[in-house]
Amino acid sequence: MSSNWQVQQAARAVYAGGVIAYPTEAVWGLGCDPWDEGAVLRLLALKERPMDKGLILIADSIEQFDFLLEDLPERWLDRLASTWPGPHTWLVPHRGRLPQWITGRHDSVALRVTAHPLAARLCALTGPLVSTSANPAGRPPARSRLKIEQYFPRQLDAILNGALGGRRKPSTIRDLRSGEVLR
Repeated sequence: MSSNWQVQQAARAVYAGGVIAYPTEAVWGLGCDPWDEGAVLRLLALKERPMDKGLILIADSIEQFDFLLEDLPERWLDRLASTWPGPHTWLVPHRGRLPQWITGRHDSVALRVTAHPLAARLCALTGPLVSTSANPAGRPPARSRLKIEQYFPRQLDAILNGALGGRRKPSTIRDLRSGEVLR
């Protein structure tokens, strides 16, 4: 597990507009500050991912998403609270509260309160983070630091060392409005 100093260094890289890699529940993730358009566009370019697909945001607590959840129906909030923290990503209506470089062409945004202790410690310092699998489009997600370095040689501002969580598959993605499982 990374030291507090390493987590702080990764958070500093995020504050400075950097793109970082960090372990998540199942695969390595790429992340940056979702409010920093330049960082998000750089992350999308590294992944060779079009902006219109949208991105996942992770947080260390449901409270970090209060600005998106504050006026949702109680039954939806109960649904979120019953699955977080954990490997459950929910598509939540964003109602124009996030920039298009995060939401893409969608009227919802993918949110997860991470159960990975290292990712949660990072989010506790930075606030919500972009979280997308660390791989160029069409390639398998990275499951090791070595694969991160092969995919993105000297292109990242920080790599936060740590073990992946115990999951073999990425989080499930469900629509909050319908409950439908999309992945």
